[in-house]
Amino acid sequence: MTVTKATNVVWHEHKVSRQERESLLGQKGVLIWFTGLSASGKSTVANEVASRLHKQGKLTYILDGDNIRHGLNKDLGFSPADREENIRRISEVGKLFADSGVVTLTAFISPYRKDRDFGRSLLESGRFIEVFVKASIDTCKDRDPKGLYAKALRGEIAEFTGVTAPYEEPLQPEIVLDADVLTVEEEAEMIVSYLNEKGLLQG
Repeated sequence: MTVTKATNVVWHEHKVSRQERESLLGQKGVLIWFTGLSASGKSTVANEVASRLHKQGKLTYILDGDNIRHGLNKDLGFSPADREENIRRISEVGKLFADSGVVTLTAFISPYRKDRDFGRSLLESGRFIEVFVKASIDTCKDRDPKGLYAKALRGEIAEFTGVTAPYEEPLQPEIVLDADVLTVEEEAEMIVSYLNEKGLLQG
């Protein structure tokens, strides 16, 4: 992870606490971390969850891997070091969103356990929810909206997760979604049910 270079900086506490923000919003600030292969359905199910919660009057925001690379992380490629920095930055941003009281959903391949564990380490216990969208390579290739697997198999894309770069499956995720079997609606229902069971949709 990046070494701190800034000096003479201090953390400033705010007059409005996270608990007060959560009370106002009627929900808990959490970071729901979707991880899985490209085309496994991370963004799709994240959007379905966000839509359902929005209809319930809950404040959500999705931090999507492709979208983030249009701005904040547009200077990063796909080398192991750049992937690590990509996840470090989004973990820090996700922490701030969760602290604001927002139900924050991230959709990143995030192939390395140590990088996902870093994100978990930034939040209190129960505030980081790892969701493994488990899909076979065949399912991902069939869905592949960008044609990336075909390009990777032809050698046109280097460092492509699941083909020429590794993906380390989560060991103890809070939720596992079997994307080979479940519909998007069923996956979203599992996540919303989990949030309700844990009391995270109450202020």
